[in-house]
Amino acid sequence: MPVIKELIRTEADGTLSFGNYELDKKSKVEDFEIDGDIYKVKTYNEITKLEKNGMFVYESVPGTAVNNLKFTDKEVAFSVEGKEDAQITLELDESTEYKVLIDDTNVGKMKTNLSGKLVLSVELSSGSSSDIKVIRL
Repeated sequence: MPVIKELIRTEADGTLSFGNYELDKKSKVEDFEIDGDIYKVKTYNEITKLEKNGMFVYESVPGTAVNNLKFTDKEVAFSVEGKEDAQITLELDESTEYKVLIDDTNVGKMKTNLSGKLVLSVELSSGSSSDIKVIRL
């Protein structure tokens, strides 16, 4: 799965792909519009961050490439790639419990904090990716 050379794009199925962990210096794309929503991505080898309408959506440390990000009322799903293990923070509903699946393995239930942040770690290595699903309970 290649990095996103254009930093952010929509896929044929309507999902969103973004991020390039191979960059040595910070790069960003602002004012990327999808269905009336404005997205902003900042990415490089140390961090990848996505905002929607000025609000936090996704962050990884170190940087990652995210493919086919899809949000529904009940679930967030995407595939993530990076050079090394990453800590991922998602903005979800506050004080809500979620089931987290990494590569179809249930890693347990997690509850968001008062600001709606859910933090998870994923084991990555160069050339590999993991599928993440976060399901509202």
